[in-house]
Amino acid sequence: MPVIEVRELCKDYKVFKRQKGFANNLKSLVNREYEVIEAVKDISFTLEQGDLVGYVGANGAGKSTTIKMLCGILTPTSGDIFVNGITPHENRKKNAKQIGVVFGQRSQLNWDLPTEDTFELYKRMYRIEDSAYKHNVGLFTELLGMKDFFRRPVRQLSLGQKMRAEIAIALLHDPKILYLDEPSIGLDVAVKSRIRKFIRDLRSEKNTTVILTTHDMTDIDEICDRIIIIDKGQKIADQSLNDYKSRYNGEYYIEIEFDGDAPKEIDNRLEVIAQAANRITCRFLREDIPARKSMQYFLTNFDVRDINIRNSKLEEIVRRLYENL
Repeated sequence: MPVIEVRELCKDYKVFKRQKGFANNLKSLVNREYEVIEAVKDISFTLEQGDLVGYVGANGAGKSTTIKMLCGILTPTSGDIFVNGITPHENRKKNAKQIGVVFGQRSQLNWDLPTEDTFELYKRMYRIEDSAYKHNVGLFTELLGMKDFFRRPVRQLSLGQKMRAEIAIALLHDPKILYLDEPSIGLDVAVKSRIRKFIRDLRSEKNTTVILTTHDMTDIDEICDRIIIIDKGQKIADQSLNDYKSRYNGEYYIEIEFDGDAPKEIDNRLEVIAQAANRITCRFLREDIPARKSMQYFLTNFDVRDINIRNSKLEEIVRRLYENL
């Protein structure tokens, strides 16, 4: 049985149409006009226990709306959601006990309390047994590197420290599912790397199902095994990350450093996208020229000091998909 099952999920918002001018504003007091915004349209997917899924889309695509419906915060306009057999908006308390949630823009931590005291508060809220609590605090403190600031007031913590504490507190009660909505926003490279490793280790340790929404495609690439892409509330892709990259990765990049000046003219199958005095970066399509032949072309015709070739990054693949919609 899937841990999460979503069937033809829809969420509409009724928005008041504000008119310009004093007379129109007076009219609206008597006869208001509304428009319906379709935030989510007929989305369906299933997740098994232990899945690590990236839920990707542009701003306003419907990602956070979907997460809020999965949490039970919002009620769907139509369609069905089952989280471990529970309909979230009908059984909010029961659903809350089996999920952990981190919204990057909102904090669960008490601003004035030390992190440790907030953890104690959540222990009582979720009625976590002493042995499980001690085990989880010890595990998360070590894996997320929280020992140095665990007893400090939250207001004294850096953004990265707060985010690590947010993730840990969402997992204190051993939820089967973790929703992460933009958890790495504003974080530095070192903290992002620690959080990415922690989420991967979490599956090995507890087999937790994770749904991650983010605009940082490196997060998706390093954490997730599957990607779901939505646009304007509709699902446009849903497959394993490796299959997705194999299917859409028809573009390559080659960087060449020359012994002398970079050539002014090269094979027209290679598009120059960056150029310096003795260095160029080119983009090319696999069907136009194979990667091996592109490298051979430069080594045969020019004095090359260094050469590097790579596949498209996930961010570039997703960007091309949106450009072609």
